[in-house]
Amino acid sequence: MILKGAEAARYCAKPDPGRAGLLIFGADAMRVALKRQDAIAALVGPQGEAEMRLTRISGADLRKDGSLLLDAIKAVGFFPGPRVAFVEDATDGLSDPIATALKEWKPGDAVIVVTAGGLTGKSALKTLFEKHPNAVSIGLYDDPPSREEIEDALKKAGLTDIDREAMTDLTTLARALDPGDFRQTLEKIALYKFNDPTPLTPADVAAMAPATIEAEIDDLIDAVAEARSTAIGPLFRRLEGQGVQPVTICIGALRHFRILHAAATDPAGPAAGIQKARVSFRQKDAMGRQAGQWGARALESAMAILLETDLTLRSTSKAPGMALMERALIRIAMTRR
Repeated sequence: MILKGAEAARYCAKPDPGRAGLLIFGADAMRVALKRQDAIAALVGPQGEAEMRLTRISGADLRKDGSLLLDAIKAVGFFPGPRVAFVEDATDGLSDPIATALKEWKPGDAVIVVTAGGLTGKSALKTLFEKHPNAVSIGLYDDPPSREEIEDALKKAGLTDIDREAMTDLTTLARALDPGDFRQTLEKIALYKFNDPTPLTPADVAAMAPATIEAEIDDLIDAVAEARSTAIGPLFRRLEGQGVQPVTICIGALRHFRILHAAATDPAGPAAGIQKARVSFRQKDAMGRQAGQWGARALESAMAILLETDLTLRSTSKAPGMALMERALIRIAMTRR
């Protein structure tokens, strides 16, 4: 059986212990490892490894001794409870011993969990799990986590009250970070909001976003906010040369202009609004000036341009992302002027 997208994410969070096997494969090793951790933890529970109900077998070891997996699924442990036989870094060359173990599997045996790198459409290992009547095949590709996956991760961390704009920021952030960094960011947010009854806001997300992202784009966004349009091109080329993605720039710009808008519409004035915002000490003076120079209407126009660009970047458009982002920032700078 083949599972994809949200259905695959739900299965990894709660796999069926009555199925003989689960294959998780993909080119992104971190993404595969995270889903495998979720699946195994759901099958054996938090004490499974400590109670020796998890048997780890490397692909190299199984290649040397093809009986290891069959022995592992049939072994009876000292502690009662469900068991897992985990084969790591499998390849097509291991299809035969894995096929034998799946054929001999009986209810009560250890569930077989296999991870692999990127597999081709004609992969023997992939075909084995897809066609087996009691096994599941999940391919993980370069798609970022879905909104449902992010909400589920936040719920596990104890966060259920989330501002709509904060969720939009998290969805954008998920596209800018690799899976491991994004999960660490969610854990950081959960600790930050521990025992805090207020909803998660865009300012909270901004405060917890990796500092490296903010540091890379601060100079560029300041140039835009201060209408220094001639500085945008050289700064953009530098960031592009460093491999910064357009979506990374977009999330930083949206965050920056949302803070400016909140400050510009603060009843106590822009300076007071910036003081309330959760921004670094280094940014407060510059953003205070910027909030005073921009009007609320102009800031709303800037955010509309950024949201339109964000939607285009997420669409199936073939337009070059960096060119779209640069044009959007120049338009915003010209709006300010």
